[in-house]
Amino acid sequence: MIETNRLILDKAVFSDWKEMYENVWSHPESARYMRWRVTTNEEDARTRIKKTIEFQKEHDTYLVYEKEGRRAIGFAGVEETAPGVYSEAGICLGPRYVRKGYGREIVLGLMRYCRQELGAREFIYSSWEENEASNALAASLGFQRFSSEAGIDDRDGHAYTIVKYRLKLQEKGEDTDAR
Repeated sequence: MIETNRLILDKAVFSDWKEMYENVWSHPESARYMRWRVTTNEEDARTRIKKTIEFQKEHDTYLVYEKEGRRAIGFAGVEETAPGVYSEAGICLGPRYVRKGYGREIVLGLMRYCRQELGAREFIYSSWEENEASNALAASLGFQRFSSEAGIDDRDGHAYTIVKYRLKLQEKGEDTDAR
């Protein structure tokens, strides 16, 4: 579990299916800069949460909950991409939960976790080039752009560019406002 001022990142449980469906998975705007498809009915949401729970058993991924009310509002995770280098493995919030500073809390919480628990020395953050809010977040946290790669969205054939940023993690101080 990862905790920030207002959020908890924790493993999913089956009962989260309804909030994830209502808050995240059923919204096209949530999936816009991601590579997953919108869930269109409750039965598929129940199947999706089962798959999420199984995936989380083998991966360092979490649902994002608001502390107040413990409402499931998104997901996030990390993966090791090289020794001592960790990358976010997707960060997504439902449309009612954006522009509240939650993205910043999530990134800072993930960086703190990677540094303190996993011994990370560097953190990688990625964003679709057209996702202005995500790119602004990277800049505000001091990330430096180091590469980009083109892709085609298999959902609609839309061409996109993934921008990759890196940040060296310090012993202390890089994430003091995450808690």
